[in-house]
Amino acid sequence: MDKPWKISRGPIAAAELDVEKANAINMLLIRPVGVLPAKPGDPVLPFAVGLFNELRPLLKPDAGVTTLRRATAAYVHCRRYYFASAQPDSMRHGLDGEPVEPLSSEDRLVAQKRFLSLKQNAGKAEAPEEPAPPPPPLLSKNEQIRAALLSRKSSSARAG
Repeated sequence: MDKPWKISRGPIAAAELDVEKANAINMLLIRPVGVLPAKPGDPVLPFAVGLFNELRPLLKPDAGVTTLRRATAAYVHCRRYYFASAQPDSMRHGLDGEPVEPLSSEDRLVAQKRFLSLKQNAGKAEAPEEPAPPPPPLLSKNEQIRAALLSRKSSSARAG
């Protein structure tokens, strides 16, 4: 895994969760930005270097920079963003969503490693575990007493 991928998977489509994270960013801004997906299926576009500094002036007066930073981090540190960034033909995009420059092979390799790490961790979380034994049926106090008396009767009948 020391070399960037050579085969492109094409545009990486945003999932519902990606759109929710993009909407969280857009809600903090005075206007939506074109680099973020608006609906599931829209492409996930890697950001241009320094794009956060272009987002800051668009921040609503009542929104905090730290909130914007956290929302942006949640978006760019997700699996599909890394997957989009790792593609051999991946481009960085400006605020309007237009391509600005290709990602460097070093950045693509870092994205590839992070994507594979997240994918592996998600696979572990999704892996089915041994099913737990079913819990014993809950018995009322009366049922517990009745069961205990029945077991005594049957053991004394066997003894006699």
